[in-house]
Amino acid sequence: MSEDSKDLAKAGDSRYSEHEYELGLRVTHEDAVVDPGLEPHRVRMTDKSAKHEKNAVRQVTALFVLSILGSAFALYAYFAFPIELGNMTSVRSNTLFLGLGITLGLLGIGIGAVHWAKTLMPDNEVTEDRHLTRGSDEKRAAAVEIINLANQESGFSRRKLIRRTLYGALAFFPLPGILLFGDLGPNVSEKLRHTTWKKGTKLARDPSQRAIKASDVTIGSVFHVIPEDLSPEDPEYLEKKSKAAVLLVRVDPSELIETEERKGWSYQGIVAYSKICTHVGCPVALYEQHTHHLLCPCHQSTFDLVDGCKVIFGPATRALPQLPITVDKDGYLVAQSDFLEPVGPSFWDRSVK
Repeated sequence: MSEDSKDLAKAGDSRYSEHEYELGLRVTHEDAVVDPGLEPHRVRMTDKSAKHEKNAVRQVTALFVLSILGSAFALYAYFAFPIELGNMTSVRSNTLFLGLGITLGLLGIGIGAVHWAKTLMPDNEVTEDRHLTRGSDEKRAAAVEIINLANQESGFSRRKLIRRTLYGALAFFPLPGILLFGDLGPNVSEKLRHTTWKKGTKLARDPSQRAIKASDVTIGSVFHVIPEDLSPEDPEYLEKKSKAAVLLVRVDPSELIETEERKGWSYQGIVAYSKICTHVGCPVALYEQHTHHLLCPCHQSTFDLVDGCKVIFGPATRALPQLPITVDKDGYLVAQSDFLEPVGPSFWDRSVK
């Protein structure tokens, strides 16, 4: 800081401080920003004209009615355009019309509420000091009065047509969502409780569906397996295949850690486990031979193949279900039964019955 600047600051020049001189700033009172205050209030057409006010009421009502119709159409589309397995056209139609109905249901409420607020509710600008502590009982009572006054000014109680159509729109728009989430209800666990595996079903390679002999499976080898009797011509083929998918691995029988109940579920070190991760259903398909770990690539849940496929790492909380297997008289690997527990994710209650 120059000596002249210091002298000027010490002399008491009211326009400058020593700090301002130090920074090389020359800010004067005339340069200070002045509070601009509130802009002049603009009177809306709905405030000046009863005709425009009535038109605005009709427009808001129409938007709420549009919301009701959109939600009703979504409910109709859900049943009118059902999804057929293997038919992508039906998937597109269902998604398109269901989405359009839900969109209209939401947009009608949103745009209607905004239009109501901008054209019919009071729009006078108000400023109020912010209080950081609890107000007195008198002020809290005054706040309640203000809310009641706002109710009167907005016309919510007085404008019955808008209020009733809003109630209708709010009542209808959740229904499509409830219908969709209904498909994820308790029946889902029942669908995963049983697969197409049954006693005597041969284990076949996926996708060739060629039956597998025990002699084909060497130590360390991994097979992706499905039931041999699955038919690609079956309309539910993909659903059945996705639930019945199995990973077949052979290890040294001496390394297997089996409970008394499961000692007969493997054959000479050959074990079969569901491929569907018990976390969120991703395919468990990565096998590390030296550690005998199965890894789910989605969220890194890790299962110990030789110890009942118990979880040893990751978000999964339940072991992979094991498929009991044996061999038939021709040496082919066959299932002893279906899985004895539900396959797939465990985020709902599925106690084994």
